[in-house]
Parts: sequence; structure tokens; C-alpha cells
Amino acid sequence: MRIRIAVAACVLSTLGMLSACTSHESPKEIREKTAHDTATLKSDTKAVAEGIKDGLADKKAVDLNRASRDELGSLPGMDAQKADRVIAERPYASAHQLVTRHVLTEEEYARIQDRVEVTH
Repeated sequence: MRIRIAVAACVLSTLGMLSACTSHESPKEIREKTAHDTATLKSDTKAVAEGIKDGLADKKAVDLNRASRDELGSLPGMDAQKADRVIAERPYASAHQLVTRHVLTEEEYARIQDRVEVTH
């Protein structure tokens, strides 16, 4: 998703630069505008890359047998009530027991399965 935003920013910036060439601006004005647009694009691209890096680094596994209510609540689609149900059904032998014990639906589990683990 963020990569698409970066690509869209590149395309829009390029179109902006091309439209500058069709106006009646002087070569100096065109160079200045191009330099400004390039600097803006560079800054935006760097921000997008940092956001992607942060998003990837933020995917730590949550231990179902040890996680606090707040840690469980940080999972996608997990509210306080579901977190309380997860805690009440402890201990777990496997993460999929969230489904077999009817704590979460298969759909809800699919959203978090790559972000949860069970340690003994």
C-alpha cells in the first residue's frame, strides 16, 4: 500500500515537472521548480520508506499465554472483550486453540495468526 503511494507521488511529481516545461517560464524558473519538486519527492519517498520499515519492525509476536490485555489488544481486530476471553481460556498448547475453544472465529484468527505464538 505504501509502495503504491510512493509510486503515485513519483508519477505526480513527474507530471508536475512535465507541465512546467509546457508553460512560458524561463529556463531558470523551470530548473528551480524542478529542483524543488525533486527535493519534495526525495523527502516524501524517505518518509514512506521509514514508515514501511517501522511497520515491518512492529510485527512482534505476542505470546498468548503471557501477553497482557493491552498487548493482546494491539492485535488487528482484537478489542478488550476478546482480549479478556483469550486470557480467561489460558493456557494454550497452540495458537489455533483460539478457534477450537471458540474464543475467536477462523476469520478473526486468520488476521492475527502470523502475530501470535504460544510458549510453554
